Amino acid sequence: MTEKVTKEELLAKAKKPSHDAMIMHPYYKGKIGVMSKCVVRDVSDFAIWYTPGVAAPCKDIQANPERVYEHTNKGNMVAVVSDGTRVLGLGDIGAEASIPVMEGKALLFKYLGGVDAFPVCLDTKDPDLMIQTVKLIQPCFGGINLEDISMPKCFRILDTLRKECHIPVWHDDQQGTAAVTLAGLINALKIVGKRMEDVRIAMVGAGASNIRIAHVIMQAGIDPQKIIMCDSKGTLHKGRKELESEFKEKWEMCLITNGNDVRGSIPDAMKGADVLIALSQPGPDVIKKEWIQLMNKESIVFVCANPIPEIWPWEAKEAGARIVATGRSDFPNQVNNSLGFPAIFRGTLDVRASTITDEMCIEAARALAEFAEKNRGISDDYLLPTMDEWEVFPYEAAAVGMKAIEQGIAKLKFTRDELLEMARKRIRHSREGIELLMKEGLIPPAPQV
Repeated sequence: MTEKVTKEELLAKAKKPSHDAMIMHPYYKGKIGVMSKCVVRDVSDFAIWYTPGVAAPCKDIQANPERVYEHTNKGNMVAVVSDGTRVLGLGDIGAEASIPVMEGKALLFKYLGGVDAFPVCLDTKDPDLMIQTVKLIQPCFGGINLEDISMPKCFRILDTLRKECHIPVWHDDQQGTAAVTLAGLINALKIVGKRMEDVRIAMVGAGASNIRIAHVIMQAGIDPQKIIMCDSKGTLHKGRKELESEFKEKWEMCLITNGNDVRGSIPDAMKGADVLIALSQPGPDVIKKEWIQLMNKESIVFVCANPIPEIWPWEAKEAGARIVATGRSDFPNQVNNSLGFPAIFRGTLDVRASTITDEMCIEAARALAEFAEKNRGISDDYLLPTMDEWEVFPYEAAAVGMKAIEQGIAKLKFTRDELLEMARKRIRHSREGIELLMKEGLIPPAPQV
């Protein structure tokens, strides 16, 4: 991206996907459907797939519950569960209005991870009802992806379901964002020659994403005392006693971070920092150039608000940042959850893991970082693979599966090579299936936009 591109041109480019979406969505009536995976040679096959033949696998599952994974698609089916209360860039729009987002998530699951996913948008904002509903539907699914649920209930919903469900449950806005951010951070620090345990990090935004990022990067080696997090009222520190009863997750950050007890606002947190991780409100001008100038030399700036980052990347570089990452695909260094969740679930499902641990997410991050370095070589403008480098997904999935086996939470055990080949086969099948449907016209050609 050069300085010759104007702000108006960038804004026009940012608006085009919304314009096209209003043509494409009603044209296709959504993005996913149900397609058979078994043969139907003639109608007599329904005696096998339905009555009377279906009684035999039903009785086999009744006698041997784990056989459900052999007779059904449960082992590759994920529910994308949301109440539509915190949809990216839109806020509380409700269950029905959130369906296009969850369908999009399901499409990414299928195309990038070979995972069959289905939107389950709940017409309730009650966390207890959401917890109960997920527990009731889990017999049909191999995993649950929580999505776009407001704070602070998203924390309790995730924690409760992870304890009480017998299938893996995760919240992509927390663990998924954390995994991909860590991957970018690993390679950015390698480029600037700084060690993880030495760097100071300013975090702008204290929502679900940044709180989980903080936990994950601390487990990966960042010193918690060298993290300063800011919410809308300023830095988090031990004097923020109002958070003790109002928001226990923020209060925990007050207790374990900010070792120098820095009190103030965003520029106070950024002064002398090596890294900025911002997941706050869309910009520009949420982060000021003069604040970037307060950071240490060779600074790393992650400004990941969508659709507009907290500061334009070229402005951050003008202010002295060495490396800049955003959430957008039209700038270098996109930090995108889509690099994480399809592969992490692929690896989780392939070994039938009982949960998705932070260690599995860290392993996914390391795999992403390693793939980028091995595949193309990392640089200031290439920290992470892009979504069109499809081989990264089986590579990442295999790493996740191996970590689950190592942690003793996998019911199935394979070698890394076996997991890699299984994931490649699944993902290739999904991609080629969509390409074939397009080629044969079963998915109609896209309208002109």
